[in-house]
Amino acid sequence: MKTLIDTISNSDGHWVGDGFPVRSLFSYNGDTKAVSPFLLFDYAGPWTFEPADGQPRGVGQHPHRGFETVTIVYDGEVSHKDSTGGGGTIGTGEVQWMTAGAGIIHEEYHSPGYSKTGGPFRMVQLWVNLPAKDKMTPARYQAITRDAIQTVELDGGTARIIAGELNGTKGPASTFTPINLWDLRLKADADVILPLPERHTSMIAVLAGHVTIDGKGVGEAEIARFSTEGEGVRIKADGDAIVLVLTGEPIDEPVVGYGPFVMNSEAEIRQAFDDYNSGRFGAVAA
Repeated sequence: MKTLIDTISNSDGHWVGDGFPVRSLFSYNGDTKAVSPFLLFDYAGPWTFEPADGQPRGVGQHPHRGFETVTIVYDGEVSHKDSTGGGGTIGTGEVQWMTAGAGIIHEEYHSPGYSKTGGPFRMVQLWVNLPAKDKMTPARYQAITRDAIQTVELDGGTARIIAGELNGTKGPASTFTPINLWDLRLKADADVILPLPERHTSMIAVLAGHVTIDGKGVGEAEIARFSTEGEGVRIKADGDAIVLVLTGEPIDEPVVGYGPFVMNSEAEIRQAFDDYNSGRFGAVAA
């Protein structure tokens, strides 16, 4: 079995634009080797938005290069548009998997319909690193709808397989390196052993409720991080819980990040800014 190394939390929140009240549970400004291939974990919400007319809340056009963003909606709706022509709206249980690669400009807003009705909002955005050989891959966008995500029955809960594989069921997301991303719903007193891979960086993020792992309690907006050695984790739900399981093969390369760009050297960061300022990232269609 894997060993619980530590728990990660952050009580300080901030707003991304005017639509995403976020707690950054980890980012590339910390120990990147400890969380590789992941770079950032933003937990938005839970929050309740009032109905609003006019321009939907969100964040306007901004660039990225060198990694992928994975947006998982638990409550509410998020609309996306980018310079590849990709985009759309995702709702509860759906995922946007955007590969920034060589460069992309995108915007993220609440959907017009959700803006008018308001209501509960909860979302995760995960940044996933790309290996050096793929950092300049062409940008692309994957919209993963609810019907594309298969469910695995667990003893006391379910797991929706977004990426990777669990008990022979594969997720629809296409990834550049081996990654598992499982959306678990556990009932009170569920006691589950999860087969997390040997040598993978492995974490379990609690998004609602409370669980016990290795005798330690892990509550909402906390991430349990495990040893790379070992092949499983036992998790007990102390009440109904929503958890996100993420594992990935570490990328043993330098990480140099600045703002919206994550590369392998400072020179590549400077080039990214130059390319963006020179218009080489394209433009988001009106």
